[in-house]
Amino acid sequence: LYNQWCNVVRWELRPRVFLRTTEFLWQEGHTAHETADEAIAEALLILREVYVDAAEKALGLPVLPGRKSAAERFPGAEETLTMEGMMRDRKALQAGTSHYLGQNFAKAYGVQFQDRAGEQQYAFATSWGVSTRLVGGVIMTHGDDKGLRLPPALAPYEIVVVPIYKSEDERARVHEALGRVKEALGVRRVKVDDREQLRPGYKYNEWELKGVPLRIELGPRDAAGNHVVVARRDSGEKETIPETALAESVDKLLDQIQENLYQEALAFREANTFTPKDYEEFKAIIAGGGGFLRGAWCGDAECEAQIKAETKATIRLLPLQPEQPGEPCVHCGKPGAELATWAQAY
Repeated sequence: LYNQWCNVVRWELRPRVFLRTTEFLWQEGHTAHETADEAIAEALLILREVYVDAAEKALGLPVLPGRKSAAERFPGAEETLTMEGMMRDRKALQAGTSHYLGQNFAKAYGVQFQDRAGEQQYAFATSWGVSTRLVGGVIMTHGDDKGLRLPPALAPYEIVVVPIYKSEDERARVHEALGRVKEALGVRRVKVDDREQLRPGYKYNEWELKGVPLRIELGPRDAAGNHVVVARRDSGEKETIPETALAESVDKLLDQIQENLYQEALAFREANTFTPKDYEEFKAIIAGGGGFLRGAWCGDAECEAQIKAETKATIRLLPLQPEQPGEPCVHCGKPGAELATWAQAY
C-alpha cells in the first residue's frame, strides 16, 4: 500500500473555485495484490469504509456509492467506483473515486511479484483518491446566504465566545465569568473573540460567515446570573444555559448540529430525486432545474452519449451490485440492462 497527500497541477481550461483548479491538494493511494478478487475487495473497502464513511460522518455529506459506466470510467481501469453528492443547485458532484485497475498498469510499468509457485506475475492494482473538491462540496451543500455552515466534526473552531461589555467594571466581571466558561468547555475547540475595537454584532456576522457551529454570548447580565446565551449556526436558535450545565449541553448541541446538517442535505437530495416515466419527462425535469434521475438504461454507449448531447446529463452511477430494472430504457425503449442515476454535474 502506498498513500500520499500532495499538490497536483492540471491545465484546467474552465476553472471553478475548489471544484476544478489548476493546482489542488489531494490524497491518493495505490495497492498491489496477488489476485483480482483481493484488489476488487480493496477498492470497494476504500470507497465504503473510508471515503463514504468520512463524507457522511465528518463532512455531513450524504453521498451515493456506485459504479461508473464504461464511458465515465477512469481510463485504463477495469472498474471505477464513485461517491456522488447533490449540491444546492441540484447538480451532482463526484466527491471521490476508487479504481480497480486489473493488471493494466502493472503491465505498463512492469510491476511484478513472485507467486507461490515461484513464477513472476503481474500485480492486480487499485488506485483511489479525494481532493480539496470536498471543501467545495461542504460549502455548496451546507452553506446559506449568511456564509458557511460547518459540521462540528470538521470545523476548526466548534465554538466562538463573544464577551460583551461597555465599561471597565463590566469588563472585569465578564472576564471573570469567561474564565469559568473556558474551564467548563475544557478541550473543545474554542475561540474567544475579545477584539475590543469591534462591536458584538460585527463579530456575530463574521463568525456566522465563517460557519462556526456554536456562538456563546457572554454579557454583564449573563455573568451576574451565571449563565450564557448559546446560538446555533445551523438553525439560528438561541437558548440560555446555566454555566453548570454548559459542558453537557454543548456536547448535545454539537451532536444535534452534525446530525441536522446531514439530515437537511439528505432530505434535499431525496426531494430532488425523480423517476421519469419516459424521455420527455426526463428532459423536462432537467430543463426545470434538474436533480437526480433514476431509470432503466439499455447499456448502449451510443444511447448514453445521445442523452448527454441532448441534456448535458451523464450517468453519475450504476448500483454497486447490478440490478435488472425490469423496465425499458428511459431513452430508447429497448430492454433495460442497468438501473442508472443521471444528473448534470460539475
